[in-house]
Amino acid sequence: MLSAMAKLLKLLNSEASPAQISWAFAFAMFVGFTPFLGLHNLIVVFLVCITRVNFSAFFLATAFFSLLAYGVDALSISVGQSLLESANLESLWTSMYQSDMWRAFMFNHTLLLGSVVVSLALFIPVLVLSQFLIVNYRERFMRWFATLRITQLVKASKFFTVYETLGA
Repeated sequence: MLSAMAKLLKLLNSEASPAQISWAFAFAMFVGFTPFLGLHNLIVVFLVCITRVNFSAFFLATAFFSLLAYGVDALSISVGQSLLESANLESLWTSMYQSDMWRAFMFNHTLLLGSVVVSLALFIPVLVLSQFLIVNYRERFMRWFATLRITQLVKASKFFTVYETLGA
């Protein structure tokens, strides 16, 4: 747990742009909330690979959102069940299930369909919120922390220079 927190702080203090980190968080939320083995996650991982997304942020956030998914699963199942049982969407689900391509996506499962819909609904809010938090963290907290006397003493020590050479 401490190593994950250290990795997160190192990531937030890095030179990576806030946009790269926030996109990584949003894509990781999608992968973490949905069942792992599926074509939808292959598409998301493909998008992560072809765009400028911070990979360490993506993997760290995927682990976090996968743990958080256990609390969201009940909501996802109820959303998926209500969508699949909707009389207005019955012809859509029937036509999708008759197509081999759509059947491979397995949208006929309540958890998968519900978690995809919940993830799509939360994608933009997670993107905007994480961008806002990262920028504010870097502008306010990081500067304040650097001005503390204890931080300056630690950075001036020989131990910190050895730590910096090992961490690179």
